[in-house]
Amino acid sequence: MSEYPLPFSEFRPGLEFATPERRVTEEDIRAFATLSEDHNPLHEDPEFVRWTRFGTIVAHGALTFSILTGLWDRAGFMSGTVEAFAGVDELRFLHPVRAGDRLRARVRVTRTEPRSHGGLVTFENELLNDRDEVVLTCRAVALIRADRPPGPARLRPNPP
Repeated sequence: MSEYPLPFSEFRPGLEFATPERRVTEEDIRAFATLSEDHNPLHEDPEFVRWTRFGTIVAHGALTFSILTGLWDRAGFMSGTVEAFAGVDELRFLHPVRAGDRLRARVRVTRTEPRSHGGLVTFENELLNDRDEVVLTCRAVALIRADRPPGPARLRPNPP
């Protein structure tokens, strides 16, 4: 059984990961509005959103993507070996995310490209809510180290 995080050499096309789940809260949405200074009433004003297609406050798309990156870290497969987020494309927001939704991701390696001291790994991502709706899809590229970080404290067994 491999230990997490994985060094570049252990990533192979077809390798798949499932992340733990994370519940989105109203506090998350408010905090992200403050942090990003994106105060669109869709994210903050219950009276305004009653008259929209959503009917309730929805999370920012950027918050939804940020939750995906946090789920990658919580899953542990590259936490400690990722050195840089190199890019994202084909980012699609397919369903709104609301307070109370529980999100989890399915991640699949589609490409590896060696570089000095590691390499680039391309991941196809699906972020799902607790109703099994895919709320976000994207392709992301990360620069992964050739080796694991030193010390047993950073090594975790594969999550269930």
